[in-house]
Amino acid sequence: MKESDELQQSRLERPLELSCERARKQALDLLKHTRTCKLALELCLLVRTHRVVLEKQDVHDCCGFVSKLCEEAGCREASELCAKAAEAVFGSEKTYLELCERSLKKCSESRQPRSGSQERATYVA
Repeated sequence: MKESDELQQSRLERPLELSCERARKQALDLLKHTRTCKLALELCLLVRTHRVVLEKQDVHDCCGFVSKLCEEAGCREASELCAKAAEAVFGSEKTYLELCERSLKKCSESRQPRSGSQERATYVA
C-alpha cells in the first residue's frame, strides 16, 4: 500500500518538474532576447535618431557594440551588416543608412522566444 502511494506521488511530481523546467527555459530565453536583441534594436534606433548630433566615431562605436550583441544572439547576418555600417559611417552616409535598414529588417521581433500561451492553445485534453 505504501509503495503505491509513493509511486502515485512520484508521478504527480514529474509533470510539475517538467513544467518548472519548461518555464525556467522560457524565462531564460526571454531574458537573453531582451539582453541582446531588444537592447541592440533600441540602441540602433537611438543612434539613427540622434546621428546628426553624434560624431562619426560615436556612431562607429555604437554600431560595433550592436554588432556584438547581434552576434551573441546568433544573428550572424544582422551582425555583419552592423559591422559594415560601422565602417561605412566614415565614408558615405547613404551607404551607412542602407546597411542599417537592411540590418533592421534582418533583426526582427520574430526572433522573440515563443510564449507558453501558444503551447497551451494547442493542447487538447
